[in-house]
Amino acid sequence: MLDTSLILNNRRFMEPVIAYAESHDQALVGDKTIAFWLMDKEMYTNMSDLTDRTLIIDRGLALHKMIRLITCILGGEGYLTFICNEFGHPEWIDFPRDGNGGSYHHARRQWGLIHDHLLRYKYLYRFDHAMMCMEEAIKWLLTPPAYISVQNEGDKIIVFERAGMLCVFNFHPTKSFSDYRVPVRVPGKYIVALDSDDTYFGGHGRISHKTEYFTEPYKFMGAEQSAMLYIPSRTAMILVPDEVWREKAPAPEVMYPPEEEH
Repeated sequence: MLDTSLILNNRRFMEPVIAYAESHDQALVGDKTIAFWLMDKEMYTNMSDLTDRTLIIDRGLALHKMIRLITCILGGEGYLTFICNEFGHPEWIDFPRDGNGGSYHHARRQWGLIHDHLLRYKYLYRFDHAMMCMEEAIKWLLTPPAYISVQNEGDKIIVFERAGMLCVFNFHPTKSFSDYRVPVRVPGKYIVALDSDDTYFGGHGRISHKTEYFTEPYKFMGAEQSAMLYIPSRTAMILVPDEVWREKAPAPEVMYPPEEEH
Protein backbone atom coordinates (compact mmCIF):
# COMPACT_ATOMS: atom_id res chain seq x y z
CA MET A 1 0.00 0.00 0.00
CA LEU A 2 2.90 2.30 0.74
CA ASP A 3 4.34 1.70 -2.74
CA THR A 4 0.98 2.47 -4.38
CA SER A 5 0.46 5.77 -2.59
CA LEU A 6 4.15 6.72 -2.93
CA ILE A 7 4.14 6.28 -6.71
CA LEU A 8 0.92 8.28 -7.10
CA ASN A 9 2.33 11.11 -4.95
CA ASN A 10 5.93 11.11 -6.18
CA ARG A 11 5.97 14.69 -7.46
CA ARG A 12 6.93 18.17 -6.34
CA PHE A 13 4.30 19.74 -4.10
CA MET A 14 1.70 21.74 -6.04
CA GLU A 15 3.34 21.00 -9.38
CA PRO A 16 0.50 20.01 -11.78
CA VAL A 17 0.76 16.42 -12.92
CA ILE A 18 -1.24 14.34 -15.39
CA ALA A 19 -1.97 10.88 -13.99
CA TYR A 20 -2.96 7.80 -15.93
CA ALA A 21 -3.33 4.09 -15.27
CA GLU A 22 -2.48 3.24 -18.89
CA SER A 23 -1.71 5.35 -21.92
CA HIS A 24 -1.79 5.29 -25.71
CA ASP A 25 1.87 4.26 -25.75
CA GLN A 26 1.11 0.88 -24.21
CA ALA A 27 -1.62 0.21 -26.73
CA LEU A 28 0.52 1.24 -29.70
CA VAL A 29 3.57 -0.86 -28.82
CA GLY A 30 1.52 -4.02 -28.37
CA ASP A 31 1.56 -4.20 -24.57
CA LYS A 32 -1.42 -5.69 -22.78
CA THR A 33 -4.11 -3.40 -21.42
CA ILE A 34 -4.67 -3.40 -17.65
CA ALA A 35 -7.84 -5.39 -18.16
CA PHE A 36 -5.93 -8.03 -20.13
CA TRP A 37 -3.15 -8.20 -17.55
CA LEU A 38 -5.83 -8.80 -14.91
CA MET A 39 -8.07 -11.25 -16.77
CA ASP A 40 -5.96 -12.51 -19.69
CA LYS A 41 -7.52 -15.18 -21.92
CA GLU A 42 -10.71 -15.36 -19.84
CA MET A 43 -11.72 -12.06 -21.44
CA TYR A 44 -12.47 -14.11 -24.57
CA THR A 45 -14.61 -16.70 -22.79
CA ASN A 46 -16.09 -15.27 -19.57
CA MET A 47 -16.99 -11.62 -20.16
CA SER A 48 -20.61 -12.52 -20.87
CA ASP A 49 -23.24 -12.30 -18.14
CA LEU A 50 -24.44 -15.65 -19.45
CA THR A 51 -21.16 -17.35 -18.41
CA ASP A 52 -19.79 -18.15 -14.98
CA ARG A 53 -18.34 -15.24 -13.04
CA THR A 54 -14.99 -16.86 -12.39
CA LEU A 55 -12.57 -15.75 -9.67
CA ILE A 56 -10.30 -14.23 -12.32
CA ILE A 57 -13.10 -12.19 -13.90
CA ASP A 58 -14.43 -11.10 -10.52
CA ARG A 59 -10.96 -10.01 -9.41
CA GLY A 60 -10.28 -8.27 -12.71
CA LEU A 61 -13.49 -6.24 -12.71
CA ALA A 62 -12.99 -5.16 -9.10
CA LEU A 63 -9.34 -4.14 -9.45
CA HIS A 64 -9.84 -2.42 -12.81
CA LYS A 65 -12.33 -0.01 -11.20
CA MET A 66 -10.21 0.53 -8.10
CA ILE A 67 -7.01 1.18 -10.04
CA ARG A 68 -8.61 3.84 -12.23
CA LEU A 69 -10.39 5.53 -9.32
CA ILE A 70 -7.35 5.79 -7.05
CA THR A 71 -5.25 7.03 -9.98
CA CYS A 72 -7.80 9.70 -10.89
CA ILE A 73 -8.19 11.05 -7.35
CA LEU A 74 -4.74 10.57 -5.85
CA GLY A 75 -2.49 10.83 -8.89
CA GLY A 76 -2.46 14.50 -9.82
CA GLU A 77 -4.28 17.49 -11.25
CA GLY A 78 -5.29 15.94 -14.53
CA TYR A 79 -6.42 12.48 -15.60
CA LEU A 80 -5.60 10.76 -18.90
CA THR A 81 -7.26 7.74 -20.42
CA PHE A 82 -7.07 6.14 -23.83
CA ILE A 83 -9.98 5.36 -26.12
CA CYS A 84 -11.80 2.22 -25.01
CA ASN A 85 -9.35 1.30 -22.26
CA GLU A 86 -11.74 2.91 -19.78
CA PHE A 87 -14.09 -0.04 -20.25
CA GLY A 88 -11.41 -2.71 -20.42
CA HIS A 89 -10.73 -3.06 -24.14
CA PRO A 90 -9.06 -6.46 -24.44
CA GLU A 91 -6.56 -5.81 -27.23
CA TRP A 92 -3.83 -3.48 -28.36
CA ILE A 93 -3.51 -1.39 -31.54
CA ASP A 94 -1.31 -2.61 -34.36
CA PHE A 95 -1.33 -0.86 -37.73
CA PRO A 96 -0.54 -2.70 -40.99
CA ARG A 97 3.20 -3.28 -41.36
CA ASP A 98 5.63 -5.82 -42.74
CA GLY A 99 5.88 -7.56 -39.38
CA ASN A 100 2.20 -8.47 -39.31
CA GLY A 101 1.75 -9.11 -43.02
CA GLY A 102 -0.12 -5.85 -43.57
CA SER A 103 -2.96 -6.96 -41.29
CA TYR A 104 -5.71 -4.55 -40.21
CA HIS A 105 -7.03 -6.96 -37.58
CA HIS A 106 -5.77 -4.95 -34.58
CA ALA A 107 -6.04 -1.52 -36.22
CA ARG A 108 -9.31 -0.87 -34.43
CA ARG A 109 -11.16 -0.04 -31.22
CA GLN A 110 -14.18 -2.19 -30.46
CA TRP A 111 -16.81 0.33 -29.31
CA GLY A 112 -19.49 -2.28 -29.83
CA LEU A 113 -18.40 -4.12 -26.69
CA ILE A 114 -20.20 -1.62 -24.46
CA HIS A 115 -23.38 -1.72 -26.52
CA ASP A 116 -23.78 -5.46 -26.15
CA HIS A 117 -25.80 -5.65 -22.94
CA LEU A 118 -24.87 -9.29 -22.45
CA LEU A 119 -21.20 -8.39 -21.96
CA ARG A 120 -19.58 -7.28 -18.72
CA TYR A 121 -17.66 -4.44 -20.38
CA LYS A 122 -20.72 -2.28 -19.74
CA TYR A 123 -20.04 -2.35 -16.01
CA LEU A 124 -16.57 -0.85 -16.41
CA TYR A 125 -17.93 1.77 -18.80
CA ARG A 126 -20.68 2.72 -16.34
CA PHE A 127 -18.17 3.09 -13.54
CA ASP A 128 -15.90 5.30 -15.60
CA HIS A 129 -18.90 7.45 -16.54
CA ALA A 130 -19.99 7.81 -12.90
CA MET A 131 -16.43 8.62 -11.84
CA MET A 132 -16.22 11.40 -14.42
CA CYS A 133 -19.64 12.75 -13.37
CA MET A 134 -18.50 12.87 -9.78
CA GLU A 135 -15.27 14.65 -10.65
CA GLU A 136 -17.25 17.22 -12.63
CA ALA A 137 -19.41 17.83 -9.56
CA ILE A 138 -16.68 17.90 -6.90
CA LYS A 139 -13.79 19.06 -9.14
CA TRP A 140 -11.12 17.35 -7.05
CA LEU A 141 -8.53 17.73 -9.82
CA LEU A 142 -8.55 21.48 -9.15
CA THR A 143 -7.88 21.10 -5.43
CA PRO A 144 -4.62 20.66 -3.45
CA PRO A 145 -3.09 17.16 -3.24
CA ALA A 146 -4.70 14.53 -1.06
CA TYR A 147 -3.89 13.97 2.59
CA ILE A 148 -3.13 10.28 3.13
CA SER A 149 -4.05 9.13 6.62
CA VAL A 150 -3.97 5.32 6.43
CA GLN A 151 -1.58 3.01 4.58
CA ASN A 152 -2.04 -0.36 6.25
CA GLU A 153 0.00 -3.03 4.51
CA GLY A 154 -1.47 -5.93 6.48
CA ASP A 155 -5.09 -4.92 5.96
CA LYS A 156 -4.29 -3.57 2.46
CA ILE A 157 -6.25 -0.43 3.27
CA ILE A 158 -5.57 3.08 1.92
CA VAL A 159 -7.54 6.05 3.25
CA PHE A 160 -7.09 9.65 2.16
CA GLU A 161 -8.95 12.93 1.99
CA ARG A 162 -9.19 15.32 -0.93
CA ALA A 163 -11.64 18.06 -1.80
CA GLY A 164 -13.64 17.25 1.32
CA MET A 165 -14.07 13.62 0.26
CA LEU A 166 -13.13 10.65 2.42
CA CYS A 167 -11.70 8.02 0.06
CA VAL A 168 -11.43 4.45 1.31
CA PHE A 169 -9.79 1.59 -0.61
CA ASN A 170 -9.61 -2.03 0.53
CA PHE A 171 -7.35 -4.03 -1.77
CA HIS A 172 -7.48 -7.16 0.37
CA PRO A 173 -8.63 -10.13 -1.77
CA THR A 174 -10.67 -11.86 0.95
CA LYS A 175 -10.93 -9.79 4.11
CA SER A 176 -13.81 -7.40 4.74
CA PHE A 177 -13.81 -5.15 7.78
CA SER A 178 -16.71 -4.08 9.97
CA ASP A 179 -16.34 -1.17 12.40
CA TYR A 180 -12.97 -0.22 10.88
CA ARG A 181 -11.88 3.03 12.48
CA VAL A 182 -10.40 5.70 10.21
CA PRO A 183 -9.23 9.22 11.03
CA VAL A 184 -11.27 12.11 9.63
CA ARG A 185 -10.14 15.73 9.62
CA VAL A 186 -13.55 17.32 8.90
CA PRO A 187 -16.30 16.32 11.37
CA GLY A 188 -19.88 15.70 10.35
CA LYS A 189 -22.24 13.28 8.65
CA TYR A 190 -20.92 11.45 5.58
CA ILE A 191 -22.78 9.48 2.94
CA VAL A 192 -21.59 7.13 0.21
CA ALA A 193 -21.40 9.04 -3.07
CA LEU A 194 -19.70 6.33 -5.13
CA ASP A 195 -18.68 2.74 -4.51
CA SER A 196 -17.08 0.25 -6.86
CA ASP A 197 -19.09 -2.66 -5.45
CA ASP A 198 -22.44 -1.30 -6.64
CA THR A 199 -24.35 -3.91 -8.63
CA TYR A 200 -24.86 -1.26 -11.35
CA PHE A 201 -21.08 -1.48 -11.86
CA GLY A 202 -20.97 -5.28 -11.78
CA GLY A 203 -20.20 -5.46 -8.07
CA HIS A 204 -21.77 -7.49 -5.29
CA GLY A 205 -23.81 -4.71 -3.68
CA ARG A 206 -22.33 -5.04 -0.20
CA ILE A 207 -22.41 -1.30 0.57
CA SER A 208 -25.70 0.44 1.29
CA HIS A 209 -26.03 4.00 0.07
CA LYS A 210 -28.70 4.53 2.71
CA THR A 211 -26.17 4.21 5.52
CA GLU A 212 -25.07 7.45 7.17
CA TYR A 213 -21.64 7.66 8.77
CA PHE A 214 -21.05 10.05 11.64
CA THR A 215 -17.68 11.17 12.93
CA GLU A 216 -17.07 11.19 16.66
CA PRO A 217 -14.59 13.14 18.81
CA TYR A 218 -12.37 10.11 19.24
CA LYS A 219 -8.72 10.94 18.56
CA PHE A 220 -7.17 8.47 16.17
CA MET A 221 -3.91 8.47 14.20
CA GLY A 222 -3.33 12.16 14.82
CA ALA A 223 -6.84 13.30 13.92
CA GLU A 224 -9.27 14.86 16.38
CA GLN A 225 -12.19 13.02 14.76
CA SER A 226 -12.69 9.48 13.50
CA ALA A 227 -15.41 7.24 12.11
CA MET A 228 -16.24 3.54 12.03
CA LEU A 229 -16.80 2.05 8.57
CA TYR A 230 -17.78 -1.20 6.93
CA ILE A 231 -15.24 -1.87 4.18
CA PRO A 232 -15.79 -4.97 2.00
CA SER A 233 -12.89 -6.72 0.30
CA ARG A 234 -11.63 -5.37 -3.04
CA THR A 235 -13.83 -2.32 -2.81
CA ALA A 236 -13.39 1.44 -3.06
CA MET A 237 -15.89 3.92 -1.71
CA ILE A 238 -16.00 7.69 -1.69
CA LEU A 239 -17.80 9.36 1.19
CA VAL A 240 -18.82 13.01 1.00
CA PRO A 241 -20.28 15.30 3.68
CA ASP A 242 -24.05 15.02 3.44
CA GLU A 243 -24.70 18.73 2.90
CA VAL A 244 -22.02 18.93 0.20
CA TRP A 245 -23.36 15.97 -1.77
CA ARG A 246 -26.93 17.21 -1.52
CA GLU A 247 -25.78 20.46 -3.14
CA LYS A 248 -23.39 19.10 -5.77
CA ALA A 249 -24.55 15.58 -6.61
CA PRO A 250 -25.40 15.02 -10.29
CA ALA A 251 -28.95 13.93 -11.03
CA PRO A 252 -29.30 10.16 -10.65
CA GLU A 253 -30.30 9.77 -14.29
CA VAL A 254 -27.07 11.53 -15.28
CA MET A 255 -24.69 9.60 -13.05
CA TYR A 256 -26.59 6.32 -13.43
CA PRO A 257 -28.30 6.49 -16.83
CA PRO A 258 -30.67 3.69 -17.83
CA GLU A 259 -29.03 0.87 -19.71
CA GLU A 260 -30.52 1.79 -23.07
CA GLU A 261 -28.86 5.21 -22.93
CA HIS A 262 -25.31 3.83 -22.70
